[in-house]
Amino acid sequence: MRLKELSLELRDRIVSRHRSGEGDQKMSSALKFPANKVASIILKWKKFGTTKTLPRAGRPAKLSNQGRRALVREVTTNPMVTLTEIQSSSVAMGDPSRRTTISASLHQSDLYGRVARRKPLLSKRHMAAHLEFAKRHLKTLRP
Repeated sequence: MRLKELSLELRDRIVSRHRSGEGDQKMSSALKFPANKVASIILKWKKFGTTKTLPRAGRPAKLSNQGRRALVREVTTNPMVTLTEIQSSSVAMGDPSRRTTISASLHQSDLYGRVARRKPLLSKRHMAAHLEFAKRHLKTLRP
């Protein structure tokens, strides 16, 4: 799970402290952030000359992690709910999505629109037939 980004103001404060000569360990203890986080912000500033969020590779996700978890929770509590019903509830939650987006996010969570076929139980007659067969063939199996 990805952590939230630090604010631009906080990243600028880290860079200004670095420029004034303060060390990474002192900054991390003063700002209460891990030293490796402070070091990565400084490295990014040295490499790109900015602390702004740079464009990322790939298309951003339509659903947030929170929205995806809400969908999974809804489907696991009521497995018989349809995609259309889920879509209408996601619109009510304020996270409108297409049916294909909802279906894809559920597939990522290993939830699919199918139910395992039930295996029929043995009847009394079947159990008696099994037992009779086993008794009849007991002598042929043992030498």
